[in-house]
Amino acid sequence: MKPVLDIKNASVVRGDRTILGPLTWSVLVGERWIVLGPNGAGKSTLFSLVGSLIHPTQGTVEILESQMGKTDVFELRPRIGMTSTSIVELIPEDETVLDVVMTSAYAIVGRWQEEYDLWDESRALSLLTILGVRELKDRTFGTLSEGEKKRVQIARALMPNPELLLLDEPAAGLDLGGREDLLRRLNNLAIDPQSPATIIVTHHVEEIPQGSTHCLLLNDGLAVAQGPIDEVLTSENLSLAYGIGVQIQKESGRYFARANER
Repeated sequence: MKPVLDIKNASVVRGDRTILGPLTWSVLVGERWIVLGPNGAGKSTLFSLVGSLIHPTQGTVEILESQMGKTDVFELRPRIGMTSTSIVELIPEDETVLDVVMTSAYAIVGRWQEEYDLWDESRALSLLTILGVRELKDRTFGTLSEGEKKRVQIARALMPNPELLLLDEPAAGLDLGGREDLLRRLNNLAIDPQSPATIIVTHHVEEIPQGSTHCLLLNDGLAVAQGPIDEVLTSENLSLAYGIGVQIQKESGRYFARANER
């Protein structure tokens, strides 16, 4: 089976500093990865690399069997579903929620002169239902709360039926109720065999949805550990990544961490 993502000895260098790598990492069909690490660990750079937004300075990155630097990224990007703060900033505030989702089928932001059929509308409404925001379909994007925007973004990312789904801190900034509801819906996506391979970037183990299968733990641009999630998310590995003593517990499929008492 060909990997959905295949990174081999890749680095990203800015000026005289290596901000990511060298990193070797692969993601297979059906896997649900979590990328975890402290601020400055290289998570955002890796997200941009995997999303085909930047190229590696060294090494190779192959996404959906297309090697970066040897492929047309504008043909590749519609096959990747993404959520990020930068995408939110591009969405017109007066765009209706339904159009925000449907325009993703054309890999554009902001409806113009393209035409949509009943299938497009039906799929968009179905995705909004799965994410629990169908009733917002006629609202404008700018009137939504932070949590509502995150859910609409995920529906938008899923609209073109991507082969790879990238979610950048989907639960960040949500209150407890909003976070738990969103994580439950992400778990439902994770256990669905029809869902694409997924990579979720987060700062907090408490924001890891059930159904996640693998974890890449970063520190200072390098992999501390990677592999099946229960093997990677250990107190020892988290302590190495975050530079402090950390204890991690798992309860009912969810992870919780706290710093050691001094």
